[in-house]
Amino acid sequence: MRIKRPDHKNAKSIIEAAEKDLRFTLSLKITNNSSSTIIRNIYESFRMLGDAILVLKGIESQDHLAPINELLNLNIKTVRSLRTIDNLRRMRHNINYYGYSPSKEEAEDAISIVNACFFTILKKIRKDLED
Repeated sequence: MRIKRPDHKNAKSIIEAAEKDLRFTLSLKITNNSSSTIIRNIYESFRMLGDAILVLKGIESQDHLAPINELLNLNIKTVRSLRTIDNLRRMRHNINYYGYSPSKEEAEDAISIVNACFFTILKKIRKDLED
């Protein structure tokens, strides 16, 4: 990781892009064929939220683990454990690097993780931007 100056404007742009991309992804019809794209896009939106936290701290990450770990370490209450986000990271890795083909049910579970965690995290980061 590289230390930089905290950048509120960049962090705000990142969370806005994450929310926009996620809302588009949620509009896709869930099928066995669309499941890979839905899961990858959901994961990427979560990763972007983690990146926004790092940008607010003035840290530039070099991999996907640091942003996800930022999310996992948040002190917020969500309907499902924040640890489920790491499951998305692993599934996305399997999709991208091992040709794993997730089922429609796995995409539906990823969407339930979004509904349980994403908007709570987004709200927390927006609050941190205001402080």
